[in-house]
Amino acid sequence: MTRSPSDNAVIMPAIDNGGGHVRLRLDIAYDGTDFAGWATQAGQRTVAGVIDDALSTIFRTPVLTRAAGRTDSGVHATGQVAHVDVPAEAVSHAYPRTSRAGEPEFGPLVRRLGRMLPEDVRVREILRAAPGFDARFSALRRHYVYRLSTAPYGVEPQDARFVAAWPRPLDVDAMAAAGRKLLGLHDFAAFCRHRAGATTIRELQRLECVRAGDRIAVHVSADAFCWNMVRSLVGALLAVGELRRDPAWCASLLSASRRSSDFAAAPARGLTLVGVDYPADDELAARNVVTRDLRTADEIG
Repeated sequence: MTRSPSDNAVIMPAIDNGGGHVRLRLDIAYDGTDFAGWATQAGQRTVAGVIDDALSTIFRTPVLTRAAGRTDSGVHATGQVAHVDVPAEAVSHAYPRTSRAGEPEFGPLVRRLGRMLPEDVRVREILRAAPGFDARFSALRRHYVYRLSTAPYGVEPQDARFVAAWPRPLDVDAMAAAGRKLLGLHDFAAFCRHRAGATTIRELQRLECVRAGDRIAVHVSADAFCWNMVRSLVGALLAVGELRRDPAWCASLLSASRRSSDFAAAPARGLTLVGVDYPADDELAARNVVTRDLRTADEIG
C-alpha cells in the first residue's frame, strides 16, 4: 500500500487491468430528456459525452466510458452501469489532498463529479472493477420499466418527463396475455431496428404489465436488447391494449425477419433502465465468453 503525501490516508495500490490501465465501475442515473442518447455523437449532447469530458478533465487524459446498455435519445436510467479504463499513472488524480474518515476510495471522485456534471446526470458510485468485469459483456440481464398514464388530463407535471401520456383506454389483461406469449429465446427481428452484423436473437425473461389506477407500468427484462427493442415491444402491447390486435398477434410477429411496420414504437420518455445484473466475480470471465458468442437461429428451440 501507499500513503497520500498530504494526509497519510491509506490508499490501495492501482490494480492494472492490462495495458497499464485501471478499470473502474460506475453506477449512473440520468434524465434522458435533453440527451441524444447514451453513445457519444459528434455535435450532439449525450450522456457518455458529458461524463467522458468530466472524467478526462479530472484524470488529465482522454478516457471513454462503456455502458451496459446504450439507451436511445430521450430514454432515462436509474440503474445504468458503465466502466472506464484509466491509465494507472493517472488514477492518483482522483484522490483529494484530504480525505473524510471512512469514505470509500472513490467517494471524493463521486463528490467532485457531482459538482462538475450537469444536474440531469449523476454518477452515484465508483468502485474498482473486479478482474474480468465488462459493463456490457459481463451482464446477465437488463431491466427496464415503461411508465404511462391513461388519466384524462395527461400526466402530473412532476412526472411529465418520465411518464408517457396515453389518450385512449387500455386493456391491461390483454396486454399481459400478449406479453406472456413472447417470453423465452426468440428472434425478435420484428421488434428491432436493423443494425448490420448484429443478432436479433434474445432471451426475453419478463414482460409484465401492472396497473395502479390510471398508471400502467410495463416491466421488461432480458439477457440483452437489440436496437429499439423495448419501445417496440411496448408499442406492440399498446396495439393489443387498444383492442386493435388480439394477444396472439404479438407471437405471430416472431416469424418476421425484419422490423414490422404494423405498429409504432412507444414514445421514448416513458422508458427507464432500472437495473443490470452481473454474476459473481469468479464467473465474470466465463460470462464474457458466452456473451461475445454471436447467437444464431439454430439455438432457438
